Amino acid sequence: MDFLDLARERYSVREFKDEAVKDETIEKILEAARLAPTAKNNQPQRIYLLESRAALEKINSICRCIFGAKTVFLICYDQERVWKSPFHPDYNSGEVDASIVCTHMMMEAWQEGVGSCWVGLFDHDEVQKAFSLPPHIRPVALLPVGYLPEESAPSPRHTLYRENEDMVERL
Repeated sequence: MDFLDLARERYSVREFKDEAVKDETIEKILEAARLAPTAKNNQPQRIYLLESRAALEKINSICRCIFGAKTVFLICYDQERVWKSPFHPDYNSGEVDASIVCTHMMMEAWQEGVGSCWVGLFDHDEVQKAFSLPPHIRPVALLPVGYLPEESAPSPRHTLYRENEDMVERL
């Protein structure tokens, strides 16, 4: 599939079949994460695969936006591996790198017939504590993934895009 067609077709899925994603599909999604570009190729991403009953109960108690998924990726970054800007001492690439990784995962999931929804609506500190993440590992996103039910459809806002003239300025 052409990338632009894939980008147009993919939408956020907020309901999943009661079925875990196949291991071979998970491996492809994780390969897309591994291949994602990161600043200086430092690869600070740290991904936790939440699929046990205990992990899913825990994440569902913290976040209301898991949508019944039986497979959830917790995408984080390692503060010890990030690129740090020589121009801005308070800036590092962690959130951007983890976001690029998450985007690659979403697109590969769709390519494999698996829906996803990027979730940022959760208490990052609570997730860090609940999953006993080391202090240098920082959560960025949750990515619930799963197979789409027959009635799945994009939200009405899915095809609302700003025109290039409204977001691009040539200098």
